[in-house]
Amino acid sequence: MPVSEEHDVIIIGGGIVGLATARALIAQNRRPLVLEAESEVGVHQTGHNSGVIHAGLYYAPGSLKATLCARGREEMYRYCAERSIPCTRCGKVVVATSEDELPRLEELERRGQANGLEGLRRLTPDQVRDHEPHAAAIAGLFVPQTGVTDFGAVARAFAADVAARGAVRTGCRARTCGNERGRVVVETDDGALAARLVINCGGLHSDRIAVGAGATPDVRIIPFRGEYDTLSEDGARLVRGLIYPVPDPRFPFLGVHLTRLIDGRVKAGPNAVLSLARHGYRRTNVSLRDVLEIAGYSGWWRLARRYWRTGCAEFLRSLSRRASLRSLQRLVPDLRAEHLRPGPTGVRAMAVDRDGRLVDDFRIVRTGAMVHVLNAPSPAATASLAIGEHIAQLAR
Repeated sequence: MPVSEEHDVIIIGGGIVGLATARALIAQNRRPLVLEAESEVGVHQTGHNSGVIHAGLYYAPGSLKATLCARGREEMYRYCAERSIPCTRCGKVVVATSEDELPRLEELERRGQANGLEGLRRLTPDQVRDHEPHAAAIAGLFVPQTGVTDFGAVARAFAADVAARGAVRTGCRARTCGNERGRVVVETDDGALAARLVINCGGLHSDRIAVGAGATPDVRIIPFRGEYDTLSEDGARLVRGLIYPVPDPRFPFLGVHLTRLIDGRVKAGPNAVLSLARHGYRRTNVSLRDVLEIAGYSGWWRLARRYWRTGCAEFLRSLSRRASLRSLQRLVPDLRAEHLRPGPTGVRAMAVDRDGRLVDDFRIVRTGAMVHVLNAPSPAATASLAIGEHIAQLAR
């Protein structure tokens, strides 16, 4: 197919990371073109997350997650203020509900301090109730840097910034990439486009894009569906802000939590269930291609053997409102079944290596004239401005 357009930089993916990267490139006086397969930007992981601006409490000191989250968090607060995007720095409470969680709570505090979080405060049970009167706790930790916003609104604002000096093209799916005469040619729904550099921010499809471009990534994307409940008006009165459990380091996810969104609603969850389609927002969504890819990847079977008990528990919580409620009642005992309403669902792109380990850090690599964002889970939305700057430096 003949090339119809020439560009400086093409970014595949109009989620919050792809758009933040385009903004950072514009600051270098470059003119990126962002390609988004959907009819609008930020409709997948960006538009289905919890809306939490993360403090950086959980991440290994010195990791990309820790470094970029700390910088990106403050940049996000400033950006929201400048653009009048609703945002509040409300803080969150991490609660320990059993004696065996106390050492892990202390370790969280140490890690947070190592990541530069000032003002972390250990809480007694009475002090926990000062923040969250209905929370159950034998101890707690208050994290003042945490906040909430609407990342969909942030992505739309990013897109407007990019459109002023670059371009955002929606409804344009990138199908294949290949090198041709010192440039990268991207086959799209709009024809063949060429660029000196292509940045793969394809999210749930980032590994496929990398493989299709001739790269050999050492990870594959396994999609996990995260299902939320929304609390009724009576249930929402039991939660003032953000209530999180102490995470169990044996398991790859944080566990269910309660989040008061920027619009005042309270979300409860999520679980983490294998999705049978990369865009599998419903249990009935099944893609034969996606199922075959999962079944054919040895890393998935190693992951499943390691966490099969956890997976069964998550699947039970997906099917049983009672099981989901029991998990939430560990945090807020006064919650009742009638407080829970079906809520939104998201699909997380989890990068799994061949040994069956979930990749714990951001994974961003440059191969020739392409940069591949192979793993950008939470806190990617929080850190998006800093991630974009990091990628722009790799793209020089």
